[in-house]
Amino acid sequence: MNTNSNSYTIIYASIMVVIVAFLLAFVSSSLKEKQYQNVEQDTKKQILAALNVYDVKDVNAEYDKYVKEDDLMQADGSLVKNEAAFQTSYKGEIANGRLHVFVCDVDGQTKYVLPIYGAGLWGPIWGYIALNDDKDTVYGVYFSHAGETPGLGAEITTTKFQDQFLGKHVMENGAVALGVEKHGKVAKPDYQVDGISGGTITSKGVDAMIKDCLSMYNSFLTNK
Repeated sequence: MNTNSNSYTIIYASIMVVIVAFLLAFVSSSLKEKQYQNVEQDTKKQILAALNVYDVKDVNAEYDKYVKEDDLMQADGSLVKNEAAFQTSYKGEIANGRLHVFVCDVDGQTKYVLPIYGAGLWGPIWGYIALNDDKDTVYGVYFSHAGETPGLGAEITTTKFQDQFLGKHVMENGAVALGVEKHGKVAKPDYQVDGISGGTITSKGVDAMIKDCLSMYNSFLTNK
Protein backbone atom coordinates (compact mmCIF):
# COMPACT_ATOMS: atom_id res chain seq x y z
CA MET A 1 0.00 0.00 0.00
CA ASN A 2 1.21 3.46 -0.86
CA THR A 3 1.87 5.11 2.48
CA ASN A 4 1.77 8.52 0.84
CA SER A 5 -1.75 8.10 -0.54
CA ASN A 6 -4.87 9.75 0.89
CA SER A 7 -6.54 6.37 1.41
CA TYR A 8 -3.67 5.18 3.60
CA THR A 9 -3.85 8.36 5.71
CA ILE A 10 -7.62 7.95 6.18
CA ILE A 11 -7.35 4.26 7.10
CA TYR A 12 -4.46 4.92 9.51
CA ALA A 13 -6.31 7.78 11.19
CA SER A 14 -9.49 5.69 11.50
CA ILE A 15 -7.59 2.81 13.13
CA MET A 16 -5.91 5.18 15.61
CA VAL A 17 -9.27 6.75 16.52
CA VAL A 18 -10.72 3.29 17.23
CA ILE A 19 -7.69 2.29 19.32
CA VAL A 20 -7.72 5.51 21.36
CA ALA A 21 -11.49 5.28 21.89
CA PHE A 22 -11.11 1.69 23.12
CA LEU A 23 -8.31 2.64 25.52
CA LEU A 24 -10.30 5.57 26.91
CA ALA A 25 -13.37 3.39 27.42
CA PHE A 26 -11.25 0.75 29.15
CA VAL A 27 -9.63 3.30 31.50
CA SER A 28 -13.00 4.89 32.28
CA SER A 29 -14.55 1.52 33.05
CA SER A 30 -11.59 0.54 35.23
CA LEU A 31 -11.78 3.77 37.24
CA LYS A 32 -15.58 3.86 37.63
CA GLU A 33 -15.70 1.25 40.38
CA LYS A 34 -12.86 2.93 42.27
CA GLN A 35 -14.57 6.32 41.94
CA TYR A 36 -17.82 4.88 43.30
CA GLN A 37 -15.96 3.30 46.22
CA ASN A 38 -14.39 6.67 47.05
CA VAL A 39 -17.77 8.42 46.99
CA GLU A 40 -19.33 5.64 49.06
CA GLN A 41 -16.61 5.89 51.69
CA ASP A 42 -16.97 9.68 51.82
CA THR A 43 -20.72 9.30 52.37
CA LYS A 44 -20.10 6.83 55.19
CA LYS A 45 -17.62 9.29 56.74
CA GLN A 46 -20.30 11.97 56.71
CA ILE A 47 -22.76 9.68 58.48
CA LEU A 48 -20.10 8.81 61.06
CA ALA A 49 -19.34 12.51 61.55
CA ALA A 50 -22.99 13.05 62.53
CA LEU A 51 -22.33 10.43 65.23
CA ASN A 52 -19.30 12.45 66.36
CA VAL A 53 -16.90 9.82 64.99
CA TYR A 54 -13.99 11.53 63.25
CA ASP A 55 -10.50 10.80 61.88
CA VAL A 56 -11.57 7.41 60.61
CA LYS A 57 -8.88 5.20 59.07
CA ASP A 58 -10.85 2.07 58.16
CA VAL A 59 -14.15 3.61 57.02
CA ASN A 60 -16.01 0.38 56.32
CA ALA A 61 -15.01 -1.18 59.64
CA GLU A 62 -16.03 1.91 61.62
CA TYR A 63 -19.28 2.24 59.68
CA ASP A 64 -20.17 -1.40 60.38
CA LYS A 65 -19.24 -0.90 64.03
CA TYR A 66 -21.73 1.93 64.56
CA VAL A 67 -24.37 1.66 61.83
CA LYS A 68 -26.46 -1.46 62.33
CA GLU A 69 -29.31 -0.92 59.89
CA ASP A 70 -30.16 1.20 56.85
CA ASP A 71 -33.95 1.28 57.09
CA LEU A 72 -36.78 2.99 55.23
CA MET A 73 -39.61 4.74 57.03
CA GLN A 74 -43.15 3.56 56.37
CA ALA A 75 -46.26 5.77 56.38
CA ASP A 76 -47.09 4.78 59.97
CA GLY A 77 -43.60 5.66 61.18
CA SER A 78 -42.37 2.09 61.41
CA LEU A 79 -39.13 0.98 59.78
CA VAL A 80 -38.35 -1.75 57.27
CA LYS A 81 -34.97 -2.86 56.00
CA ASN A 82 -33.69 -1.15 52.86
CA GLU A 83 -33.07 -3.95 50.38
CA ALA A 84 -31.54 -1.67 47.73
CA ALA A 85 -27.86 -0.79 47.38
CA PHE A 86 -26.18 1.77 49.62
CA GLN A 87 -26.92 5.28 48.38
CA THR A 88 -24.29 8.00 48.03
CA SER A 89 -26.79 10.85 47.53
CA TYR A 90 -30.17 11.24 49.19
CA LYS A 91 -31.69 14.07 47.15
CA GLY A 92 -33.48 11.68 44.82
CA GLU A 93 -34.37 9.31 47.65
CA ILE A 94 -36.00 12.10 49.67
CA ALA A 95 -37.78 13.48 46.59
CA ASN A 96 -39.18 10.02 45.85
CA GLY A 97 -40.39 9.52 49.41
CA ARG A 98 -37.74 6.92 50.25
CA LEU A 99 -36.89 8.20 53.71
CA HIS A 100 -33.81 6.51 55.11
CA VAL A 101 -33.21 6.01 58.82
CA PHE A 102 -29.80 4.73 59.87
CA VAL A 103 -30.19 2.83 63.13
CA CYS A 104 -26.92 3.05 65.03
CA ASP A 105 -25.36 1.84 68.24
CA VAL A 106 -22.99 4.12 70.13
CA ASP A 107 -21.67 2.65 73.37
CA GLY A 108 -24.79 0.53 73.74
CA GLN A 109 -27.18 3.41 73.09
CA THR A 110 -29.44 3.61 70.05
CA LYS A 111 -29.04 6.62 67.75
CA TYR A 112 -30.96 7.46 64.59
CA VAL A 113 -29.30 9.27 61.68
CA LEU A 114 -31.53 11.03 59.17
CA PRO A 115 -30.22 12.42 55.84
CA ILE A 116 -31.36 15.90 54.79
CA TYR A 117 -30.99 17.89 51.58
CA GLY A 118 -31.64 21.50 50.57
CA ALA A 119 -30.38 24.62 48.83
CA GLY A 120 -27.93 27.29 49.95
CA LEU A 121 -27.00 30.57 48.31
CA TRP A 122 -24.92 29.15 45.46
CA GLY A 123 -25.97 25.54 45.22
CA PRO A 124 -27.02 22.39 47.06
CA ILE A 125 -26.43 21.83 50.76
CA TRP A 126 -26.93 18.56 52.60
CA GLY A 127 -26.25 16.81 55.84
CA TYR A 128 -27.14 14.24 58.46
CA ILE A 129 -28.79 14.68 61.85
CA ALA A 130 -28.25 12.10 64.59
CA LEU A 131 -30.88 11.79 67.31
CA ASN A 132 -30.92 10.01 70.63
CA ASP A 133 -33.30 7.10 71.11
CA ASP A 134 -36.02 9.53 72.23
CA LYS A 135 -36.11 10.68 68.57
CA ASP A 136 -36.11 14.26 69.80
CA THR A 137 -32.72 15.19 71.23
CA VAL A 138 -29.90 15.98 68.80
CA TYR A 139 -26.82 13.84 69.36
CA GLY A 140 -24.81 15.26 66.47
CA VAL A 141 -25.01 16.85 63.03
CA TYR A 142 -23.00 17.07 59.85
CA PHE A 143 -23.50 19.67 57.11
CA SER A 144 -21.77 20.19 53.78
CA HIS A 145 -22.21 22.23 50.60
CA ALA A 146 -21.29 22.44 46.93
CA GLY A 147 -20.27 26.08 46.60
CA GLU A 148 -21.07 28.37 49.52
CA THR A 149 -18.83 31.40 50.14
CA PRO A 150 -15.67 30.67 52.19
CA GLY A 151 -15.76 32.46 55.52
CA LEU A 152 -19.50 33.05 55.24
CA GLY A 153 -22.01 30.39 54.16
CA ALA A 154 -19.30 27.74 54.03
CA GLU A 155 -19.05 28.03 57.82
CA ILE A 156 -21.89 25.51 58.08
CA THR A 157 -19.17 22.84 57.79
CA THR A 158 -17.35 24.02 60.93
CA THR A 159 -17.63 22.43 64.36
CA LYS A 160 -18.29 25.91 65.77
CA PHE A 161 -21.58 26.05 63.88
CA GLN A 162 -22.49 22.37 64.10
CA ASP A 163 -21.77 21.96 67.82
CA GLN A 164 -24.54 24.46 68.58
CA PHE A 165 -27.06 21.75 67.69
CA LEU A 166 -25.92 19.28 70.33
CA GLY A 167 -28.66 18.72 72.90
CA LYS A 168 -31.27 20.75 71.03
CA HIS A 169 -34.78 19.36 70.63
CA VAL A 170 -36.53 18.65 67.35
CA MET A 171 -40.25 18.64 68.04
CA GLU A 172 -42.50 21.19 69.73
CA ASN A 173 -46.24 20.47 69.94
CA GLY A 174 -46.00 17.88 67.17
CA ALA A 175 -44.14 20.09 64.69
CA VAL A 176 -40.44 20.45 63.81
CA ALA A 177 -39.04 23.40 65.73
CA LEU A 178 -35.33 22.65 65.37
CA GLY A 179 -33.75 25.27 63.19
CA VAL A 180 -31.45 28.20 62.57
CA GLU A 181 -32.37 31.75 63.60
CA LYS A 182 -30.84 35.02 62.48
CA HIS A 183 -27.54 35.62 64.28
CA GLY A 184 -28.23 37.01 67.74
CA LYS A 185 -32.01 36.56 67.44
CA VAL A 186 -32.53 33.13 69.01
CA ALA A 187 -35.87 33.18 70.82
CA LYS A 188 -36.16 29.46 71.62
CA PRO A 189 -32.75 28.26 72.80
CA ASP A 190 -34.00 24.70 73.32
CA TYR A 191 -34.71 24.42 69.60
CA GLN A 192 -32.80 27.11 67.72
CA VAL A 193 -29.17 27.92 67.01
CA ASP A 194 -27.46 31.11 65.90
CA GLY A 195 -27.15 31.61 62.16
CA ILE A 196 -23.89 32.62 60.53
CA SER A 197 -23.05 36.31 60.63
CA GLY A 198 -22.81 37.43 57.00
CA GLY A 199 -24.21 34.12 55.79
CA THR A 200 -27.90 34.87 56.16
CA ILE A 201 -29.15 33.16 53.00
CA THR A 202 -27.16 29.98 53.66
CA SER A 203 -28.40 29.99 57.27
CA LYS A 204 -31.98 30.27 56.03
CA GLY A 205 -31.25 27.43 53.63
CA VAL A 206 -30.09 25.20 56.48
CA ASP A 207 -33.16 26.14 58.51
CA ALA A 208 -35.49 25.31 55.60
CA MET A 209 -33.59 22.09 54.89
CA ILE A 210 -33.96 20.90 58.48
CA LYS A 211 -37.63 21.78 58.76
CA ASP A 212 -38.65 20.53 55.30
CA CYS A 213 -36.83 17.21 55.53
CA LEU A 214 -37.48 16.37 59.17
CA SER A 215 -41.18 17.19 58.71
CA MET A 216 -41.30 14.27 56.26
CA TYR A 217 -40.20 12.05 59.16
CA ASN A 218 -43.00 13.31 61.42
CA SER A 219 -44.70 9.91 61.81
CA PHE A 220 -41.36 8.35 62.80
CA LEU A 221 -40.37 11.15 65.17
CA THR A 222 -43.72 11.06 66.97
CA ASN A 223 -43.96 7.26 67.00
CA LYS A 224 -42.60 6.62 70.49
